[in-house]
Amino acid sequence: MQIIYGVNPVKETLLVNKIDVEKIILAKGRKGRDIKEILEIAAHRNITIEYSDRESINKIADSRTHQGIICVCKDYMYASLDEIVAHCHKSLNDGLIIILDGITDPHNLGSIIRTGHCFGVNGIVIPENRAAQVTPTVVKVSAGATQHVLIARVVNISRTLEYLKDRGFWIYGADVSADQDIHSLDYKRHTGLVLGSEEKGIRPLVMKKCDSLFSIRMFGNIDSLNVSVTAGIIIYEMSRQRKNL
Repeated sequence: MQIIYGVNPVKETLLVNKIDVEKIILAKGRKGRDIKEILEIAAHRNITIEYSDRESINKIADSRTHQGIICVCKDYMYASLDEIVAHCHKSLNDGLIIILDGITDPHNLGSIIRTGHCFGVNGIVIPENRAAQVTPTVVKVSAGATQHVLIARVVNISRTLEYLKDRGFWIYGADVSADQDIHSLDYKRHTGLVLGSEEKGIRPLVMKKCDSLFSIRMFGNIDSLNVSVTAGIIIYEMSRQRKNL
């Protein structure tokens, strides 16, 4: 079973209605407009509401950031890579897929998913091993965007890039030492964006599979950004070009 906590993630879970919800646990005395709306949706769908004290909810959520509400539901269902590619080809514009090469911090993963949803990403690919997975923390940080973005897990990132290239995707990798600037490239086609891990960046074997590498020009004394911040800058620039903003 999966635990989803926080007002927005629980609300999005109910609105999207992609996951079977077993019950909602609400802190005694918890009120507000969003809570009222959640209770109305739950009543319409015949979802059980349990009331509990915050201490008990802390233990269930394993967190104090649950905002007095948690949702108990079936495990998160990952998409297949084929589903993401099909989703790209069905979209009005060329598809954009984010490939994460070993992001280990769930907060970074959640932030990237949230940013991806806000700027029209068609799907996100993560490794099955040695990387953050979709957990309650990721769902909370994403503000419920995990319910809107297709996320696939793959065994091998390098082979995944080959698979995407065979299906018409141009693969770009973000690398701090690359000579090309982010603004110098054309993203108006089926695009795969590779982002590396927080500590080591894109692995050499994965980097070799990229069609082009680019960097973000910076002007401060520190020459690197948090990966979720980097993702936000890049995804916005790609979306700006693709949407002619």
